[in-house]
Amino acid sequence: MTLPLTRSQALELLKKYNSIENKHDWNHYLESEAIMKELAKKLGEDEVYWGMLGLLHDVDWGITKENVSEHLTKTPEILREAGFDDEFIDNIISHGCGFECAGLKDKKREGRVQHALAACETLTGLIYAYALMRNKKISDMEVKGLKKKFKDKKFAEGCDRDIIKEIEEVGLSVDEFFEVGINGMKSIKNDIGLG
Repeated sequence: MTLPLTRSQALELLKKYNSIENKHDWNHYLESEAIMKELAKKLGEDEVYWGMLGLLHDVDWGITKENVSEHLTKTPEILREAGFDDEFIDNIISHGCGFECAGLKDKKREGRVQHALAACETLTGLIYAYALMRNKKISDMEVKGLKKKFKDKKFAEGCDRDIIKEIEEVGLSVDEFFEVGINGMKSIKNDIGLG
């Protein structure tokens, strides 16, 4: 699938709408990209396309987070202007299904890539929180430990476990997905302040 922007152009697009000063948000964009790429590799999908979905999924967050119900309302116009097609835009918007934003409360995700994006961008929070608990170390993180934290509903309680479990719609077990997620984030550990 051809994309209208290179990765460096996509980063510039993100910077246009998101302050580089907000490390937390930027880490999330990079983590989502890394896990989507790792997952695409495992599934034999297009790593560049899936990575771009992860990188740009919250492109309008910087201009809508003060009023969360507006999140994803600016995204279609931003991405269309940048040359992305309706399929790419629909895939991006789908990660908001079930939430009170952009009229998505009663919408359901469809297809492999939509479930993958929602699961990946949600998993970033769980892995990052666990890494922080481990003195910012991810290099020796194991699935077993992450699984224990996943089962503890009080840990990183903002991470919706049901959305993470949507990975099963893609054909992976949650354990396999944890391995993919850890490996994806390990690959960019220096960029996101982990060791």
